[in-house]
Amino acid sequence: MSIIGQYAELKVAKIVDFGVYLEGEDESLILLPTRYVPLKTQLDDTIKVFIYRDSEDRIIATTLKPFATAGQFAYLQVKEVTNIGAFLEWGIAKDLLVPFSEQKDNMQLGYYYLVYIYVDNATGRIVGTAKLERVLRDKETSYEEGQEVEILIGRRNEMGYQVLINDDALGMLYKNEIFEYVLPGEKRKAFIKKVRLDDKIDVSLQRQGYRNEIPQAGEQILKQLREEDGFLPVNDKSTPEDIYSLLNMSKKSFKKAVGLLYKQKLITIEDAGIYLIK
Repeated sequence: MSIIGQYAELKVAKIVDFGVYLEGEDESLILLPTRYVPLKTQLDDTIKVFIYRDSEDRIIATTLKPFATAGQFAYLQVKEVTNIGAFLEWGIAKDLLVPFSEQKDNMQLGYYYLVYIYVDNATGRIVGTAKLERVLRDKETSYEEGQEVEILIGRRNEMGYQVLINDDALGMLYKNEIFEYVLPGEKRKAFIKKVRLDDKIDVSLQRQGYRNEIPQAGEQILKQLREEDGFLPVNDKSTPEDIYSLLNMSKKSFKKAVGLLYKQKLITIEDAGIYLIK
């Protein structure tokens, strides 16, 4: 059934004591259990539901919303590990199975993993895989440095965070280039920093390049100087944390912007901080 793992708007065909039956494909009936049936539901009403297989392999519907549907990626927590694989919290009554054969490393209870959700052709069941490189290997991508993208942040490692780029490529966000709080599992706007010869991709949360980065950062500094009576208590000797806390930008961006503003004779740089020339 093609709607397994997806949302569907289905018509109520039959009302029973334990729920309602919805009209599926090829006139098949799909049970929506009582606890998920909206109040005052009547025959021929249309209900938006998510379709999956329950623990007894029956096709069933729910009005609960999974964290992701088949064909999507998600960052999910391991709820249970059994002799067939790991079960991940998925947002609905049935947890998502990631078989051992679909794990890169053995998944551990309580840990979060970035997975791809799909319907297994052999069994018709919805499962997950952590082998994202295999999922993405046939996708054609053509990223350019400086390009704006959307990333899904994955687990942290010794270098930083693995990220999923626009749902079609993997990349790396390095920890020494992060100047704000990031949370695994969240989606963020980012920029392609470098596409390597081996097609590995580095991303940054800040737009790269002198022409793109400095005018915007410089305008931000000038605006804040005007709002703070012409003085900001930071200079090129300030810590990256102090600069980011005050201006929401990296120290690298700050130094380049301040250098440009100084050359344009718009500011002076003193031991106490920077001053706006009036």
